Amino acid sequence: MHATDTNVIATTTFRAARHGDGAALWELVGRAGTLEQNSAYFYLLFAADFGDTCLIAEQDGETVGAVIGYRPPRDPQAAFVWQIGIDGRHQGQGLGARLLERWLALPANADARWLTATVAEDNAPSARLFEGFARRAGVACEVVPHFTPELFPHPHPAERLFRIGPLAPRAAV
Repeated sequence: MHATDTNVIATTTFRAARHGDGAALWELVGRAGTLEQNSAYFYLLFAADFGDTCLIAEQDGETVGAVIGYRPPRDPQAAFVWQIGIDGRHQGQGLGARLLERWLALPANADARWLTATVAEDNAPSARLFEGFARRAGVACEVVPHFTPELFPHPHPAERLFRIGPLAPRAAV
C-alpha cells in the first residue's frame, strides 16, 4: 500500500464545529494554501459562536476539510459560505462537493433556500465548485458583482456573489 492509498481508504466523518475547533480551522486554512488566512482569533470566534453553521471533515482525528459559514441576518433564507478549505493532500478527490452537501444538511442550514458565497475573480476552482454544485442540484447559479477592488483597503481582486437556488429543504443530519 502506498502512502496516498490511505487517503482513499480512510473514512471521512463530518460534524458541526465545536467551541474548541478554532485552532484546527486556522491551521487547516494555512495548509489549504489557497485561502486568505485571517487571525487565529477570528477562527476561535467562528467555532465558538457560529459552530452550528460550520462543518468539520475529519480523517483519523485530523481536520482535513471545513466549511466556515453563517446565516446572514439580512438574508435569513440564505446560508453563506465564507470559506471552504481542504487540506492540500485531500484536494481533487471530490471532498469539496461532499462538504457543501453535508454543510447544507446541518440542522442550522437545512432550511436554507439559497447557498451564497463570494468568490474572487481569480479563483477558478471555487467558481467551478459552486457552479458544479448548482448544476448537480438542478438550480440556478446567479453571479453578480459584490465587492469591487476599491472597497478593499489593500490590492485585492473583485469578489463576485454567487447565489445558488432555490434549494429544496433538506433533512437535517
